[in-house]
Amino acid sequence: MSVAERPVPSESAVLDRAATENFSVASLVLGRATRDHLLAIYGFARLVDQLGDAVEGDRLAQLDWLEAELDRAYDGEPEHAIMRRLAPTVRALALPREPFVRLIEANRRDQRQAVYATFGELAAYCDLSANPVGELVLHVFGAATPARIAMSDDVCTALQLLEHWQDVQEDWARGRVYLPAEDLERFGVPPGQTTEELLAFEIERARTLLDRGAPLVGTLRGRARLAVAGYVGGGRAGLDALAAGSRKASKTARVVATLKTFVRGR
Repeated sequence: MSVAERPVPSESAVLDRAATENFSVASLVLGRATRDHLLAIYGFARLVDQLGDAVEGDRLAQLDWLEAELDRAYDGEPEHAIMRRLAPTVRALALPREPFVRLIEANRRDQRQAVYATFGELAAYCDLSANPVGELVLHVFGAATPARIAMSDDVCTALQLLEHWQDVQEDWARGRVYLPAEDLERFGVPPGQTTEELLAFEIERARTLLDRGAPLVGTLRGRARLAVAGYVGGGRAGLDALAAGSRKASKTARVVATLKTFVRGR
């Protein structure tokens, strides 16, 4: 089956979401080459999410196809435009394959697991669904040391948790509950719902992780520092907005938080 015959989103459908993500803030003043590399990685992450969340038919088969496309991106000629965009990036930067595979595996898990009993289970899922992106960003900047990756993992897990807390109703409509069952039981909240008390607890949990990983910013310089400050600042603005009752932070709030994080280095 050719890519044109597959029920997969187009390149524009995937990349149009960039305007609503932290990526847009982090990449505002980056150089063209760096921005293109980051957009290629972002595009892959969004494509795999859409295959796992939205396509009709056998999603596991589509994810298997995407893993074969990933192989072709490293050594061959991919079919999908997003993967053709990614191929020059992985080859030019010698990016490791394993983080991309973990992103695919996260979406395979979504087809098999709809609820998470404990926060530990959810954090392990975030290690597949979010942390690989931060690791790949560090590779783009030539800054992927073990210590930095560890801090990046905290930042990325926090950002993934924020997304889950923002999307409780949407996830419930897809048959998924990312709020840990132990927390729902503790606060007496049925699946698919939340309360101010439960949300405050989860926001603080994500904020603690984000603050723990934020010193990563201070270990970086130049464009790398700006990019990571964008992710951390965007996360802080998002958590502040959610705590105040808004689902999303404004662009202005994200930019201000990014600049403060950049200057402080944490």
